[in-house]
Amino acid sequence: MTTYRLWQPAVAAPADRSFWLQDAGGGPVTRPPTGDADCDVAIVGGGYTGLWTALRLREQAPDLRITIVEADFCGSGASGRNGGQVHTWFAEIDLLERLVGIDEALRLCRATADAIEELAALQASGTIDMGLRLDGWLWTASSIAQEGAWEKAVALCRANGEDRFRPLTAEEIRQRTGSDVSYTGIVEPRAGTVQPAKLALGLRALAMSRGIAIHERSPVRQIDSGSPSTLHGDGWTLRAPKVVLATSAWASAIPELRRHLYIVDSQIIATAPLAGTLDRLGWTGGESICDAQSHVLYYQRTPDGRVVFGRGSGNVAYFGRPTAAYNRRPTGRIDNIRELHRVYPTLRGARVEYDWTGPIDCTPEHLPVFGHLEKQPGIFFGVGFNGTGIAQTPVAGRILASLVLGRDDAWSHSGLVGLSRRSTLPPEPIRYLGARIVRRAIRARNDREIRNESAGPLVRWLSSLTPGS
Repeated sequence: MTTYRLWQPAVAAPADRSFWLQDAGGGPVTRPPTGDADCDVAIVGGGYTGLWTALRLREQAPDLRITIVEADFCGSGASGRNGGQVHTWFAEIDLLERLVGIDEALRLCRATADAIEELAALQASGTIDMGLRLDGWLWTASSIAQEGAWEKAVALCRANGEDRFRPLTAEEIRQRTGSDVSYTGIVEPRAGTVQPAKLALGLRALAMSRGIAIHERSPVRQIDSGSPSTLHGDGWTLRAPKVVLATSAWASAIPELRRHLYIVDSQIIATAPLAGTLDRLGWTGGESICDAQSHVLYYQRTPDGRVVFGRGSGNVAYFGRPTAAYNRRPTGRIDNIRELHRVYPTLRGARVEYDWTGPIDCTPEHLPVFGHLEKQPGIFFGVGFNGTGIAQTPVAGRILASLVLGRDDAWSHSGLVGLSRRSTLPPEPIRYLGARIVRRAIRARNDREIRNESAGPLVRWLSSLTPGS
């Protein structure tokens, strides 16, 4: 028997939760388990990955007893604090091709396109009111250094008969975003934005309606492997022959996974409603927009006229452990406000009503990884979504369901399965110290390149040392 001790998330104070979570409400949480219980599959984590895995299992094996245990409430982690951007894996097809080959890359990309249609069907049927707006995903450049960031992905798509992107002129970008700062780019038309917390809560309700047991405010303290494995909480135990770890950044508590994961955060702000101002700028749609700088910038206009504006920070968690600072950094909004004013100078007087932070589980390949723990064929994991998950986690659910059910199919044989082909990161404290040096270099280079200036050779070299470069 092996014992795995899990880290406990620092639960965000109500005022530090994302705009999405505060806007969605959520209603009463479910009760923790009581005493000793059994199930066929226990899923640790009630975000997108855990919920989609439970739903895929229910589709394929209706009689399974499936239990989700969530430390806070469903969607309170990355699923309820992200930027709400929905796009396929075609934007990462070059990364996928390098890791899994072109045939598997195309299959996975097409599966994310199918997932977007699944989300659209769930909304159209009234099953989940997620605020999905498929007005397009814009990948743009606002400086010379950012130009052509999409060229490899576009070329691979075209070479394989996938006409997924259309080039944008400066005038088209201005008309769709209300800003003339970005002047070239591409659009993926069948993509857009969603209210991510409403999606998570909708998946929760759908899972419960299909007989999946969900226990919130139920942190798992440790897992004892075995047949069955035993999950231990505060005053309860849950036994299951199959366990799925769907805890995103907190999966780095497992040493075997931590060797392949690094945890960073993203900082996001939301303004007060500005519908009249945004209408006058011509920004009326639900597009998701990205700026191709190193610390990626992403933003959208909400239906009620707020600007949600996020930016990768590069802040690396020591030992891979997210702390309370990964809920909210009081000074984190400064960089975002500066960038908001750069992109939208006319919004300098806009009031920022919300700011929050969220941890992101990253792999050096910038793609998720799935499998089971070494010598533990009954304990599965799916981690490393690198901040891109709304159309990707429905696919992750298919992979994990096939692994749990022992299926011999394309999902269980996906090239995303298995740690053996993934890069291993340096141990601590080398990882943390090195990451801080690289982060400073990236910030310095990024800030100069935004002004169309060149960084020095040392800064350029240090900034190139990011994992997967």
